[in-house]
Amino acid sequence: MLILISDAFDPGLPGVLKKYGEVTDDKARLPEAEVVLIRSKTKVTKEYIDSAPKLKLVIRGGVGLDNVDREYAKQKGIIVHNTAAASSVAVAELAMALMLALPNQVPRGDKSMHEGQWLKKEIKRTELFGKTLGILGIGRIGTEIAIRAKAFGMNIIAYDPVVKSHAIASLVPTMKDLLGRADYISLNTPLTDDTKGMFNKTTLAECKNGAYIVNTGRGKCMIEEDLVEALKAGKIAGYATDVWYSDPPENSPLMGAPNVIMMPHVGAETKENLLRIGVIVDQLIGEYVKK
Repeated sequence: MLILISDAFDPGLPGVLKKYGEVTDDKARLPEAEVVLIRSKTKVTKEYIDSAPKLKLVIRGGVGLDNVDREYAKQKGIIVHNTAAASSVAVAELAMALMLALPNQVPRGDKSMHEGQWLKKEIKRTELFGKTLGILGIGRIGTEIAIRAKAFGMNIIAYDPVVKSHAIASLVPTMKDLLGRADYISLNTPLTDDTKGMFNKTTLAECKNGAYIVNTGRGKCMIEEDLVEALKAGKIAGYATDVWYSDPPENSPLMGAPNVIMMPHVGAETKENLLRIGVIVDQLIGEYVKK
């Protein structure tokens, strides 16, 4: 059995997986591969699948599966898994870091000090304590964010159409209810037909004045042009994102927008998370081999 590691995983993973067969990172050997390991870079499209006649198992190291044509894979008898349980802590910690950086103006303060400026009077901070955090998508990552936000003394509400109860967050009946109450909004939804473009002129107008938005979900859930207008008008106080329309982004209007913190899609890129992903990949391949 040939296992193709198509994207970046922990460097020690090939050694762990060699007990199952040959392991390679040579993408030219895709036609020989029975198992393919991907992250977000590789797109498992219909054409990709057709070029891999021996492919039986695709494992996405991470949460989202929008870069895999799951329907076509199913037609071809290809099993598709992700490692959703692995990435929750890494993404939640980044979301909290961004949530803290926005109202504390950390990037502006750091940049000004490097430039020899002393903006003690100009930089105004606000606290997370006592503020309302609205979490859109209260699954594994949303729950980890809620745990950490609670420690900061935030009031936590959440909207998730598939969740009926939650131990930490108070669930609200509609997204509109959440937007009107939240001082901070954490976007953690997958990309689906329902969530694509869910933040647009209409929904941004429904946000509480001066709200901050942190997006560690999917870039295409946000209409960037509409967000830039809301930022310039002061309707939205700030936006921090780790996710984009494409990796890397091309001609994004956010590049010139005010009060924006941008990260290069590194939410899952911690040493610890890559090790956790490797453990789950090992388990999944082991289960596949036993069948």
